[in-house]
Amino acid sequence: MNRTIRALAFALAVTAAPAFAQEPAPPAPVPAPDLGKLGAAQAAQANLAVGVDEARTRVVKAVGWLLANQHPDGSWGAGAMDSVQFTNFSVETYFAFQYAANSLGFLALLAVDATPERDAAATKALEWLLTARVAKRGSDWDVDCSWAALYGFQAMVAAASDPRFQTEAHWERVAKRGQELYTLLEQNQEPLGGWGYYEGPVVSQRPTWSTSFATACVIPSLVKARGLEWKVDAAVLERAVKYVERCKLPGGACMYDLRPIPRRPGESIDNVKGSLGRMQVSNWALRRAGRAQVTDEVLREALASFFEHHQFLDVARMRPVPHEAYYANAAYFYMFAHCYAAQAINELPEAERPEWHRRLRAHLAKIQWEDGSSLDFPNMSCMQTAGTAFSILAFQAGLPGAKAIL
Repeated sequence: MNRTIRALAFALAVTAAPAFAQEPAPPAPVPAPDLGKLGAAQAAQANLAVGVDEARTRVVKAVGWLLANQHPDGSWGAGAMDSVQFTNFSVETYFAFQYAANSLGFLALLAVDATPERDAAATKALEWLLTARVAKRGSDWDVDCSWAALYGFQAMVAAASDPRFQTEAHWERVAKRGQELYTLLEQNQEPLGGWGYYEGPVVSQRPTWSTSFATACVIPSLVKARGLEWKVDAAVLERAVKYVERCKLPGGACMYDLRPIPRRPGESIDNVKGSLGRMQVSNWALRRAGRAQVTDEVLREALASFFEHHQFLDVARMRPVPHEAYYANAAYFYMFAHCYAAQAINELPEAERPEWHRRLRAHLAKIQWEDGSSLDFPNMSCMQTAGTAFSILAFQAGLPGAKAIL
């Protein structure tokens, strides 16, 4: 189907999206830290900084939502279309989204402090991930099975690294499912080295289009998997790393997808203001891959841009039409961006991290609902699972002694 026609059909469909519950009032501000020389916008954000104790409270609420909404079989959400926003997608897409969201839910449970109830929920979630089928390509243009592979693979790597699942009952099954998901990744790595979720200019068995952020998010787990002695081809990893490197632009921005010439200047998605989240995930991924060009200063500059221009993520959040906000920001950039900003912060020297995390948590706290969940894109149930999991991973990354899960 022609991309322009698909985009128009999609935009018309999403305007009829069902309403979600009203958002809660923002949390009461806490005393601002002394952040030194700040501009007016940064100082205003600092006034909403959230401390460690408040963060722990919000993690408990978010985990409570996961526990309360987990199905008896260990899954969350539905593997079927439960929103009119995806009426023009393949049937397989709904299952792929559910698998990816469930993988994030499992990762979130691994990140938090263990309790019997949380351990039981994590075990059930892993069992569902191990026994559900592997997602397939949905149609000639719909390659959303990549999301199931990208986050499912990360879930298996995390499970293999967690002492709770290094048992005879789990070890071989986790490794087998990890290899199955890796095989899907390997088959769908496009020639330039990245992973995407739609087909490119040429329809072929191996997709021909990818994005920087989808590619970056899995790189650290590919690195870890090689440490586990899983059969991960070094060439697959190297191609992915080079793809992300080539998406980086001199001014600090990160292109949405790799192209010979970035999108036109001005209010484009390849502007810094349109790539606030991609900058964080790409820096984090390249740092984990051992690329020396991502220095502490590069990390700081990208994080400073994240907070300076954060209003462009705010205004995009909850908009039902993708990329309709300034600089082509989409609603679903929000939770993803904050999760990986938290990971990027943890690449900085330890003494610097607390203040960055305090500022980041304010933007997570202000959008958390009363039931503990978080949402940025009002569509299928899987987005509420994924959004809540992203919030837990971001909050948890800033707590003292937190485990590195991703």
